[in-house]
Amino acid sequence: MAMMQPSLYRVLSQRAGSSLRKTTSVKLRYFRGSSSVKVFSFLNIAHYSDYSGEEFYYSSKRRSRGPVMAAKKASQGQKKEEGRYKHTVDLPKTRFGMRANALVREPEIQKLWDDHQVFKRVVDKNDGGNFVLHDGPPYANGDLHMGHALNKILKDIINRYKLLQNYKVHFVPGWDCHGLPIELKGKYPPLLRFKWRLGEASHLGSLQVRVISGFDYSGWHSVLQSLDQDARKDLTPLKLRAKAAKFAKATVKAQMSSFQRYGVWADWNNPYLTLDPKYEAAQIEVFGEMALKGYIYRGRKPVHWSPSSRTALAEAELEYPEGHISRSIYALFRLVGTPSSKYGLLEEFFPDLCLVIWTTTPWTIPANAGVAVNAKLKYAVVEAKSFLEDVPVSAGNKRRRLGNVLKEPKKPFFIVAYDLVPTLEAKWGTKLIIKKTLLGSDLENCRYVHPINNMECPVVIGGDYITTESGTGLVHTAPGHGQEDYVTGLRYGLPIFSPVDDDGKFTEDAGQFTGLDVLGDGNIAVVKYLDEKMSIVMEESYEHKYPYDWRTKKPTIFRATEQWFASVEGFRQAAMDAIGHVKWIPAQAEKRISAMTSSRSDWCISRQRTWGLPIPVFYHVTSKEPLMNKETIDHIKSIIALKGSDAWWYMTVEDLLPDQYRHKASEYEKGTDTTDVWFDSGSSWAAVLGKRDSLSFPADLYLEGTDQHRGWFQSSLLTSIATKGKAPYSSVITHGFVLDEKGSKMSKSLGNVVDPRTVIEGGKNQKEAPGYGADILRLWVSSVDYTGDVMIGPQVVRQMSDIYRKLRGTLRYLLGNLHDWKVENTVSYHELPMIDQHALFQLETVVKNIREDYENYQFFKIFQSIQRFVIVDLSNFYFDVAKDRLYVGGTTSFTRRSCQTVLATHLLSLARVIAPILPHLAEDVWQNLPFQYTINDGSIADFVFESKWPALNEKWLSFPAKEVDFWGKVLELRNEVNKVLEVARTGKLIGSSLEAKIYLHASDASLASRLLEMCSASNDADALHRIFLTSQVEVVPSLINELVQTIPYTGEYLVQEDRVWIGVSRADGSKCERCWNYSLQVGSFMEHPTLCGRCFNVVGIQPIPAMAAVS
Repeated sequence: MAMMQPSLYRVLSQRAGSSLRKTTSVKLRYFRGSSSVKVFSFLNIAHYSDYSGEEFYYSSKRRSRGPVMAAKKASQGQKKEEGRYKHTVDLPKTRFGMRANALVREPEIQKLWDDHQVFKRVVDKNDGGNFVLHDGPPYANGDLHMGHALNKILKDIINRYKLLQNYKVHFVPGWDCHGLPIELKGKYPPLLRFKWRLGEASHLGSLQVRVISGFDYSGWHSVLQSLDQDARKDLTPLKLRAKAAKFAKATVKAQMSSFQRYGVWADWNNPYLTLDPKYEAAQIEVFGEMALKGYIYRGRKPVHWSPSSRTALAEAELEYPEGHISRSIYALFRLVGTPSSKYGLLEEFFPDLCLVIWTTTPWTIPANAGVAVNAKLKYAVVEAKSFLEDVPVSAGNKRRRLGNVLKEPKKPFFIVAYDLVPTLEAKWGTKLIIKKTLLGSDLENCRYVHPINNMECPVVIGGDYITTESGTGLVHTAPGHGQEDYVTGLRYGLPIFSPVDDDGKFTEDAGQFTGLDVLGDGNIAVVKYLDEKMSIVMEESYEHKYPYDWRTKKPTIFRATEQWFASVEGFRQAAMDAIGHVKWIPAQAEKRISAMTSSRSDWCISRQRTWGLPIPVFYHVTSKEPLMNKETIDHIKSIIALKGSDAWWYMTVEDLLPDQYRHKASEYEKGTDTTDVWFDSGSSWAAVLGKRDSLSFPADLYLEGTDQHRGWFQSSLLTSIATKGKAPYSSVITHGFVLDEKGSKMSKSLGNVVDPRTVIEGGKNQKEAPGYGADILRLWVSSVDYTGDVMIGPQVVRQMSDIYRKLRGTLRYLLGNLHDWKVENTVSYHELPMIDQHALFQLETVVKNIREDYENYQFFKIFQSIQRFVIVDLSNFYFDVAKDRLYVGGTTSFTRRSCQTVLATHLLSLARVIAPILPHLAEDVWQNLPFQYTINDGSIADFVFESKWPALNEKWLSFPAKEVDFWGKVLELRNEVNKVLEVARTGKLIGSSLEAKIYLHASDASLASRLLEMCSASNDADALHRIFLTSQVEVVPSLINELVQTIPYTGEYLVQEDRVWIGVSRADGSKCERCWNYSLQVGSFMEHPTLCGRCFNVVGIQPIPAMAAVS
C-alpha cells in the first residue's frame, strides 16, 4: 500500500514541537539567532507547527487562493500532480497563535515581566528625565468597578507610552484607608471569601501580591446580625481601629491584585496608604503649617451633618439623587411693629399683617431668628378673598393641603413678592387683592412674633439668593441651619441656634418637640403645631435635589456645631491664580474647578469619627480653650511618625505633650475629632511626592474622574497652595463616568452592571459571558472619548473583541511572513519599489499622528487610526497585493525581500505603538519575533518596552506629494476595477480575479502615461496587474476601435477628477499550475510545461525536493 510522505517542514516542525514540549526552559534566541536570554517554560508552545497559509490568507472574494490551496492540499495527501510545486511556495510560519488564549497567556506574560522586573529594568535604563503621574487613592472599601478600571488603565497607557519615550516613569499606587465606611466595616467586619485561582498571596505587611481571581464581601449582613448591642459596645476605639485597619489592608491587597490583572505597571511593593505612620506624619505637618499660618480655626458654624453617620460631611461627601420629596410649607409670621423711621408704612394693616415664607425644611422653624428679604425687590401687601377654585388634594406625585387659616372667614393680610402674586394666587386657589406695594428695603428691621416661642425677631436684608423664581420672596432665616442664613445672621448679630443633636433629633431647647427626629416625626409635629396656630397657608410635597450622605445613602441636614475649619478665604485668590497656570484636559475643566473654588465656603476639616487621623489639639478641661502650637504639633508628628496614629488613643496626655507642657498635663484633655478624609488624600502630594527620592513636586500629571473637581483635585490644590504657594500638579486630566451601553447609570437592581473582572475572566456561564482578557478591556478604554461619560456593555465588548482579533491577525500575518527574514536581507529605501515606498510613507504618517495623539492624551484617535490603518491600508490593500510575491515570487527574490523589508518595519512599529494600550499582545508579538531587534546603544531589546518608540524617519515622510496623490488615485482606481470584476463574476465570465484581463482608458494624458508605465514596470511589485490581482492589464489609447467593442463588461468612473473607462475580459493564455496566474508563456518550458515564466525562473532556483515524491 502506498504511503504519503509528509512534507519536510511538517516533519521538522513536529520534531521541534516534540522536543520543545519535553524541555523545561528554552533560550529565547533559539528562535531569534542567539542564546542570551532565558525564558520560562510557559513560552513553550505545545502547538508549534506550520500554520496553513489559509489561516493567514485574508482574501477578498475576487482573489484566488491558488498557490496556498495547492500547497495545503498537497500537504494533506492530495495527488502528486496537484501539489507538485508546493515546496516552492513560501507559506507563513510562526508560533504566534491566531487565538489570544488570554486567560492563560496574559498571566504568563505578566509573570515574565515580574520575574525579569521589566518595569524597573526599563526605568533604570531610560535617561530621558522623570515623569510622575501621581495616583489619586481609591477608597479601600469593596470591589473594584468599571470606573476604577477606566481610571487605572488610562494611567497605565500614559505611563507605558512615557516609558517608550525614554522617560523614567515613577508611579506609586495609593489607597485612601480612613473614614466612615471602613470604620463601619471595622464595627461589622465582613467574612472575606477570596477566590484564589492563580498564584498565591504573600505576607500582608509587604503587600506582595500575585494574581487573584477576585473577592467578595458577601458575609457583611450575617456578621452584622450576629453582633448584639453588648458586642458593639465592647469595641473600644483601639479595637475598632485595629479591625478597620485590618479590613483596609485586606481590601488594598485584593484591589491591588485586580489592578495587576489589568496589566497595570506600578511600584506595587511600595504603595502609599493613608494609614501608614510616615504618611500620617506628613499630613500632620501640612495641618501644622496651615494652622501656624492662621488658616485653621475652630468655630460654630452650620455644616452638612449626617445623622445616619453621626458626623459632619464635606461637600465632596454628598450626592444629590433624583426623586427626593420634601414636605414644604407656606407659613405665616405675624408682624407686630415697624421701625420709628418708617412709622405709618404698614400700621393700617395691623394687627392682621403677616409675612409669608416658604420652606422645604419645616423642622428648622424652631431655630428661626429672622426673615430675609431682597432690598431691591418689590413687595406687595395682599388681601385674601374667596377661593377661585378647589385646590386638588393631589396631582401626580404632589400632595397639597390648604392650611386652616385660609378656611377662616376673616383672613389676615399677606406680604409677598409683587411678581409672585399671580403664581401664589393660582397655587393657593385664592383671589389675592393688592392693597399696597413697597420695596424690600422698606421692610428692614420690622419686627414679627416667632410662631413657636413668641419671641420678637427682625426682618433683615439678605443676598442675591432671594429671588422670585420660587417661594414667596421672603426667606425664613435660621443661622444655625444654613450657610446663607449664617452669613446673613452674622451681619445682623442673629443668634446661631440649632436645637438638634448628633442623631438628628430635637434637643430640650426645642421645647415640646424634644426627642423627635427632625427628618421624620419632628417635621410632622412642627407642621401640625403651626397649622393649629393658624400659621400655615398651604402644605405641599416638593420634589428637588437634596443632599444625601454618599456612604449611607440617607438624607443629611444643615446643623451648627463646633468644628475645625480651613479658612479658604485666606488663600482663595492664590488658588485661583494657580488654576490658571495648570493645563486642564479637557479645557472646560478649568472653568469648573474655578467656579467651585471661587464660590466655596470655608472647609470643615473635622470629623466625629474614631477611624482616622486625630486633629492634634488639646483642650483646657475648664475653659475648653484649645492648645495647639508649633511645639505641640511637632511633638505629636514625631510620635505618629514612629508609632502611628493609634498612639493618640493609647498614650496619656502627659506623654503626648512636649516637655515644656507636661507639668500642666492634668489641666488638658485630648481632642476626639479626626480629619476629613479629603484632607487625608489632599495631603498626598506632601506625603508621597515630597518624601520619596524618586518623585518630584509638583507632579507632572493628576488623572481622576470629573467628580474630583470638588474632591481630590480641589483638596490637593488648597492644601498645597496654603503651604507651598503653588499647585501640586502641572497638568490635570479628568474622565467621565461609566454607563451601560444604552447610556444608563449602572445599577445592580437594573442588572446592567458590567464587572471588569467578568469581562476579563468570564462569568459563571462561559458561553454566555466568556472571558476576553485584560487587553480587550484596555482596548475599550482606548476606544472611548473619556472626557465625557463612556458606555460599555456586552455588545461593545464583543465589538472590541472582533477588532482585537483583526489586529492580532494582522500581526500574525507579519510574523508568519518574516520567518526567514534577517536584517542583512534589508533592501535600501531607494531601491524599494514605489508601492513599498508608499507603504512606508503611510506607516510613518500613521506613527507620527499616533505619537501626537499620545502626547495629547487622545487615545480614541489612536484607536481609530490603528483600526483604519490595519483594516484598510494593510489588510485590504498592501497585504492582499503582497501575498503573490511573498508566497510565489521566490524565496530570495528582490520583490519578496523588498516586501519583507517593509513588513519587518511595520511589525516593529505596530508592536511598539500598540504596546501602551495592548501590552500583552505587543509583548506576545515581541517574544515571537523571528529576529533580534537592536536598539541605539547596541543592546538587544528582549522585551517590547526596552525597544523605545519608533524613531521618526524624515526620508520616508518625504515621499513626494505628487506620488502620494498618484497612489491615492491608484487605490481609488483599484476599488472601481473591483466593481467591474464583481459584475463580470456575477455574469459568470470569471470566477477568480486571476481569470480576468483589465482594460483601461484615462481621459487625462498624464494619468494614462503613468498607468502605461506600470503595465510594464521594471519590477514586478509595481506592475499594475499585481496591484489589481488580475493576470493582465492593458491601457488602450482610444475607445474608438474594434477591440473595445468586443469587451463584455465595462464601466466608466470618476477617479478623483479624472474620468477612467474600465473593461474586463477573460485573461489571455493558460493558467499557471503554481501561481494560478494566466500567461501566454504557459506551455513554453519543456521541463515545466504548466508554469509561467516567473514561476519557471523561481523553480529553476528552488528545485523540487526528492522527498516530496510518493513512496
